[in-house]
Amino acid sequence: MVILSIGGNLGNVPESLQAALQLLQAQGFRMTRCSAPYRNPAVGCEPGAPEFWNWAVTGEWTGSPEELLALAQKVEVQLGRPKDHPHWHSRTLDIDIVECNGERRNSPALTLPHPRWRERTFVLLPLQEVAPQWLKAQGISL
Repeated sequence: MVILSIGGNLGNVPESLQAALQLLQAQGFRMTRCSAPYRNPAVGCEPGAPEFWNWAVTGEWTGSPEELLALAQKVEVQLGRPKDHPHWHSRTLDIDIVECNGERRNSPALTLPHPRWRERTFVLLPLQEVAPQWLKAQGISL
């Protein structure tokens, strides 16, 4: 199972999500579930940043986690996120890989599972909707 956390706070974020899912699926990601949106204040962003929209998406991917990361980053750029986007700033779209088929990675480019997913309500709440059994297997109960 693959779990993506997708969010953004600039532009028409629901429209960007739909476009992102179409682009991901056109390149081999097979979506199985997508949560309802979870809206939350921008945390750690520049002062006055608009609130974020976040979704959890589950699916299947037969390529490597690195290939999925490259695809996610390509989709982010296609949908308006600058390639050299500053960390902790507003963005049109952010696609994080939370889990990728049980793979483990710890490199400068990719850490799996995502190192902070357990600390982020904007990941946990939508994930509860689409993958409650996976959360339970990870020792998380909301």
